[in-house]
Amino acid sequence: MNKIALLGGIYSNYRALEAALADAHGRGADAIYCLGDLGAFGPYPDRVYPLLRAANVQCIQGNYDNSLAEGLADCQCGYTDPRDNYFARLSYSYTFRNTSDENKAWLRTLLGTRRFTLGNRRVLLCHGSPRKMNEFLWESTSPDCFLEYLLNLAQADIVCVTHTGIKWHRSLSGNRHFVNVGVLGRPENDGSTNVWYTLLSADSGAVQVEFLPVAYDYEALAADMRQEHLPEEFIETILTGWWTTCLEILPHKERARGRF
Repeated sequence: MNKIALLGGIYSNYRALEAALADAHGRGADAIYCLGDLGAFGPYPDRVYPLLRAANVQCIQGNYDNSLAEGLADCQCGYTDPRDNYFARLSYSYTFRNTSDENKAWLRTLLGTRRFTLGNRRVLLCHGSPRKMNEFLWESTSPDCFLEYLLNLAQADIVCVTHTGIKWHRSLSGNRHFVNVGVLGRPENDGSTNVWYTLLSADSGAVQVEFLPVAYDYEALAADMRQEHLPEEFIETILTGWWTTCLEILPHKERARGRF
């Protein structure tokens, strides 16, 4: 296995998932992995699961998946701002009500991490960080020395995470890499309606990280969300590419790139 596709935070966006799976297969990915948070934010969460199973996507648990599987009272999203938590409660309540018992039971079978070898590189997949499922790791606030510490902790050459909603990649000494694979569920606060996934390859020791944009029918997704009476703030993000919620978690540099 030398080339894999990595999907982060699907957030019930079955339309983007369908497009990403087709793109990954077209690019010759040897396997497809999802780093968790299958539900949240978007409409019709149960529509995601048949697509994942049909494509043999290998999934790990994110904080949302763990909460749904265990019947917890909240999403364990890690927010501290009251407004962010208000919208998180709305999202989690909707997703919990609309995820079948069968799919919740399947989420319970997923592991929180996955390890394998890509080329000759040791890879660890996790949701937030090697230390904590819902830890936010941002490009602007993660110095090399800290990422090297996490790689040592993980006993890996490549660590891949998601959770924050914004992709980034850091190449470190010793041909080691730390990658946030981005998310499929919503745009990354850049004014563009596309979403992202990551293609990771390692051939003869050379590691390549490619971030790939996914165009999909975002207007149809927005219509789905209105049909399900999801918050207009969520719909605005899908239609404009700018975040209207979860802004308080953003460090200064990441927030400065956005509209709000």
